[in-house]
Amino acid sequence: MKDVMTFLNGVLVNNNRPWFQDNKDLYQKAQNKIYAMAELLISGISKFDSSIRNLSVSDCTYRIYRDIRFSYDKRPYKTHMGIYVCPYGKKSGLAGYYLHFEGDEAEYIGCNGLFTGLWNPDKDTLKSIREDISYDGNAFEEAIKKAANFTLDTSNSLTKNPKDFPKDTPYDYLLRLKQYNLVQKLPDGMLYSDKLIDWALEEFKTSLEFNNMLNKAALFAREN
Repeated sequence: MKDVMTFLNGVLVNNNRPWFQDNKDLYQKAQNKIYAMAELLISGISKFDSSIRNLSVSDCTYRIYRDIRFSYDKRPYKTHMGIYVCPYGKKSGLAGYYLHFEGDEAEYIGCNGLFTGLWNPDKDTLKSIREDISYDGNAFEEAIKKAANFTLDTSNSLTKNPKDFPKDTPYDYLLRLKQYNLVQKLPDGMLYSDKLIDWALEEFKTSLEFNNMLNKAALFAREN
């Protein structure tokens, strides 16, 4: 991970094309490390989640270049790198498993960590998930509990229950979510540990039921 973090810390304070061109070899080393980790994650996750089999590294990794065409922020490069393993690849709009790295003082997420679930679902998927929660919120709670070392991200929530959904239920906090993510920061010392991927796989495995429930709702929304 030294190559990855050295590059991310470098581009964080030198986010310009001349520096990037002068340090292209450093970027290449970081990218190669991310690609190697992606292969291990795909292989490992496929052993407990058959829905992600046959994915390629390109299905799960991202370009370092930012799209600045319509942004006030004209910095050309991202200051984070990540791997997202989910059914049909990163653009599918389905729930999956995300391993994230960013520079030491970066503020994109604010930590290195594991994220599992579904970010920014479309309105039909969101409605379908909420309907499943309304029908059996206890099942969702149990799935979250199984991912014992993760925390449910409630930072992006409505202030009251969505229209056409029941109020004053034990699952109001789930119905109000705009996205369904579980979060776990990397423990001290794990970033540079040779056990990082093995640890990540064990933790991701605990969220299998959570992701399966989200994807069941997402696929139902597409078919109806």
